[in-house]
Amino acid sequence: MGLEVKPSRKQGTKIDVYRDGHLVGSVGAKGYGDYGTYLEDEGKEYAKERRRLYRKRHTEGKKDSRSWLAYNLLW
Repeated sequence: MGLEVKPSRKQGTKIDVYRDGHLVGSVGAKGYGDYGTYLEDEGKEYAKERRRLYRKRHTEGKKDSRSWLAYNLLW
């Protein structure tokens, strides 16, 4: 994807996403689960079900939008 992901410097978000050294967006609210946290805490089957439900509620969005980044990086 040509993206660089770093822990967020913005309070309240999980990750900052960069393309060519420029911030594309800050994604993921701290305190909320995502596929990786559910996988780690609850196991693969639970994480897969949470992913399915997330993707049912949300659309992928326009490329490089915060919703696109969350859909593709966190879920």
